[in-house]
Amino acid sequence: MSASRDIDSLIDMMARLPGLGPRSARRAVLQMIRKRELLLTPLADLMHQVAVTVRECERCGNLGSDRLCDICANEKRANSELCVVEDVADLWAMERGGSFRGRYHVLGGTLSALDAVGPDELRIPKLVQRIEDEGISEVILALNATVDGQTTAHYIADQLEGRVRLTSLAQGVPIGGELDYLDDGTITAALRARKDI
Repeated sequence: MSASRDIDSLIDMMARLPGLGPRSARRAVLQMIRKRELLLTPLADLMHQVAVTVRECERCGNLGSDRLCDICANEKRANSELCVVEDVADLWAMERGGSFRGRYHVLGGTLSALDAVGPDELRIPKLVQRIEDEGISEVILALNATVDGQTTAHYIADQLEGRVRLTSLAQGVPIGGELDYLDDGTITAALRARKDI
């Protein structure tokens, strides 16, 4: 009976992960148990190792195993460009694209009056300090196109006005996107950001 409670507890814990519901978690746990030596044991070892070794980068907020993450420690990265993102997942998405060669600053969320998240709960004061200390010439605001994301972008722009060049990611029609499938906000943003051909 104890093993059954342990399995149920593991399924419940797995179901809390984003993208996994109770059925998906149950299937994943059963597969791991069936392939204990190939999946379950190595996964448990890796999870323990990550829990012990991974920490937040002191400079940017990314994740790594040292005081500075691999991006901040890389001398080949452009020191003058700083891309501000909401969370680590956004940083990883930018890195997957492979086109940005500067550094990052992870805010740890967005401003939200409803959730009582102000500038001091985020890494905004540290961002302002980095601009002064590191000789940053351009800050790219790569925040999500949500109400909270845009509110945060405006707040940061006010804080950094006159200190540094501020840019934001373009918004609009994605490559391969069809107008019929886009929402009104995306089409409006695309019209505002139109350019000469």
